[in-house]
Amino acid sequence: MAECKVCFRHCDIKEGQLGFCGARTCSNGEVIANNYGKVTAIALDPIEKKPLSRFNPGSMILSVGSYGCNLRCPFCQNYDISWSEGTMELARKLLNDKDKTDDDSGYADVYEDRIDVISPEYLADLAGFYKKDGNIGVAFTYNEPMIGYEFVRDTARLVSEKGMKNVLVSNGTAELEVLEEILPYIDAMNIDLKGFTDEYYRDLLGGNRKMVMDFIERAVKDCHVELTTLIIPGENDSEEEMRELSSWVASLKDHKGSTIGRDIPLHISRFFPRFKMTDRNATDVKKVYRLVEIARENLKYVYTGNC
Repeated sequence: MAECKVCFRHCDIKEGQLGFCGARTCSNGEVIANNYGKVTAIALDPIEKKPLSRFNPGSMILSVGSYGCNLRCPFCQNYDISWSEGTMELARKLLNDKDKTDDDSGYADVYEDRIDVISPEYLADLAGFYKKDGNIGVAFTYNEPMIGYEFVRDTARLVSEKGMKNVLVSNGTAELEVLEEILPYIDAMNIDLKGFTDEYYRDLLGGNRKMVMDFIERAVKDCHVELTTLIIPGENDSEEEMRELSSWVASLKDHKGSTIGRDIPLHISRFFPRFKMTDRNATDVKKVYRLVEIARENLKYVYTGNC
């Protein structure tokens, strides 16, 4: 058994078993990422889909995701690769399988259409190949990248060496020691700040708000950061909560101690029924626009995500 130190859970993982996230395991007494290089989704996306509105606008970025997540958001839009029953079944199936490649390219096709195994070198080369299509680098996204931070770190280093950009799309639920592993290679992040009460994070998401706030506070000191808040009717949609959230963001400081928070972009998104939360209506568009108005009391750049 070994202790995983990626997030607040600090799972004690038995030999050959999986942690809560479904992606980390214990092998020979050491916690490793069982999802290393295992890709479930890859696409060349507009940078605005991450969403990043003030980082290389108009460009494309090669977006890649694996499987597993350390939160349990009942409204997850990528539940089929994050924490659905099918995902966890796949994670268990992969647990005892070893990576293999068919040739020297660093690429292997396995498990039909569900998952590919690729090396950091292969992904970095693929990013370079798509320069001709306007690609500026790699975005680690779709599932939670930080639970497989080793692959992010190793790939991002190679992408940086090619003079290209790295983007992280994360829920921010990771220890600062883990963040430090990747931060030297990350140019931009979109981090979910899903709400602004401990109860919301704990009871609905199975998360830890303070860990996310610490993650954001550290990230803004070294790279471009944009934030996203999805508005769930009856959960995190009060004007008071948005006023407190945006006020905290506005107070954030750079590495010199200068306040930069007012310039941090915030994306406020509309909820649509999905996954385990199909029992309520989509967020009222008027509600989203009202919360945008409130956030703009404190922040310069506030965007409606999907209205």
